[in-house]
Amino acid sequence: MRFEDSLPLLRALPLFADLGLEPLRLLAFSATTRSYRAGDTLFRRGEAAEGGLLIVEGQVVLDRADNGGPSSHVYGPGTLLGQSALFARIERPTTALARTAVVVMVIPRDLMLRVLDANPEAAAQLRTKLAQQTAELARAVDRATALADLG
Repeated sequence: MRFEDSLPLLRALPLFADLGLEPLRLLAFSATTRSYRAGDTLFRRGEAAEGGLLIVEGQVVLDRADNGGPSSHVYGPGTLLGQSALFARIERPTTALARTAVVVMVIPRDLMLRVLDANPEAAAQLRTKLAQQTAELARAVDRATALADLG
């Protein structure tokens, strides 16, 4: 994948929208691409996640049960898989399978952290964005809990 093609893909991600051009250039220049055939496994549930994967082409199925059964969780270009793995050592919570031929941009955690270390303003912007996402998630959990208590 060409550098010129990867920069707009990164910029389109809500997580990276406010990072600024220089951090995105560093990510675009240093990230690698990986291709998979239909039916290939991108990663398995329980594996250590080394970073995030941005779907560039194709469709990926996420299978939480990891039993090979049908899944309604199908994602396409522009989807970032493993956002948390960009910042923390975690295990993959699902298995990801290529539904079609797939190309992903691989963003290793160590690359992400180096880019943020070199760009403190971008790190501050990202911290604010993640705090907002966490607050939204907490509100959604509160609403779901309240609805469950009513039922």
